[in-house]
Amino acid sequence: MADLSLRQVRKSFGGLTILHGVDLDIRSGEFIVFVGPSGCGKSTLLRLIAGLEDASGGEIGIAGEIVNDVPPSQRGIAMVFQSYALYPHMTVFENMAFGMKIAGESKGEIDRRVRQAAEILQLTKYLDRVPKALSGGQRQRVAIGRAIVRNPRVFLFDEPLSNLDAALRVATRIEIAKLKDTLPNTTMIYVTHDQVEAMTLADRIVVLKDGRIEQVGTPMELYKRPANLFVAQFIGSPAMNILPGILERNGSHAAIRLVDGEIVELPHTIGAPAGTPVKFGVRPEDLRIADGPSGNAMLEGRLDYIEQLGEVQLAYVDIGHGAQPLVAKLPGGLEVTRGAALRLTASPENLYVFDDAGNALTQ
Repeated sequence: MADLSLRQVRKSFGGLTILHGVDLDIRSGEFIVFVGPSGCGKSTLLRLIAGLEDASGGEIGIAGEIVNDVPPSQRGIAMVFQSYALYPHMTVFENMAFGMKIAGESKGEIDRRVRQAAEILQLTKYLDRVPKALSGGQRQRVAIGRAIVRNPRVFLFDEPLSNLDAALRVATRIEIAKLKDTLPNTTMIYVTHDQVEAMTLADRIVVLKDGRIEQVGTPMELYKRPANLFVAQFIGSPAMNILPGILERNGSHAAIRLVDGEIVELPHTIGAPAGTPVKFGVRPEDLRIADGPSGNAMLEGRLDYIEQLGEVQLAYVDIGHGAQPLVAKLPGGLEVTRGAALRLTASPENLYVFDDAGNALTQ
């Protein structure tokens, strides 16, 4: 088992700074997922942990040892890349065994560990095949198996599913989830731009933007209590609806006056003074059609477009005033017609408020 710590880790390439003093603690046995937009520094951070890049500053610790100057091969780390990087002339067994063979392990130990890893990854019946006889998902599992046989302290995954089609991504994601359960004492760090992978795999998610950590938490902590506007819109699909508004007072609680003059009451106490410009947020899945013409509608508009997805449908509602169309995730069986007037509401506890700088005012 291995704890991992990052203290003010920085990385620059020439005059371009990629990581700005990253601080992070990862507990032994955790499955941590780094997410963020392209160029946010998540893969660079992974390569620094692996020792494939040198940090420009700060300290990287594994199991209490500072490893900045420790070669990659001595860090107790195994890495799985986007590309499978398998030897085409070798069988699955030989590909998985290659690193152990180079390290001088005995034939008996090699055979035992390769077959054990193959059993975990359901590759036993493919051990005599060459990579070209395998599907993309099977090849990626071979690459994972090659890492498993090394008995690493830390697993690093750099977008391992990005080269697979949609169906294979789902199947291989399930295999990685099972792997997490099979190896509960191994620390795993996984980089992806796919929030579905992050939400389904992670014990904790690290959201990065422009080389800085925006928030760290469990998937549901980030979904329910985003620290800022960036996290709120990055986590969740479709993204959270955001509308401009002005903070007002309603007794001891706050209220927001939206662009159309509608007043939305909040169950929260917000410290900012009345008249403060704010951003009002509500997730598409939290919106529902108000009950009857006298229902407590929070937002009103006309249905501009609808995407039918089967179980659910995404309704794009034009609320006017130059605002972005509002997205509501509605039941698939609900009959709605383009051009129809829609009156939408949401439970007060599912409403979010952010200041002009994007910081959450509701937690």
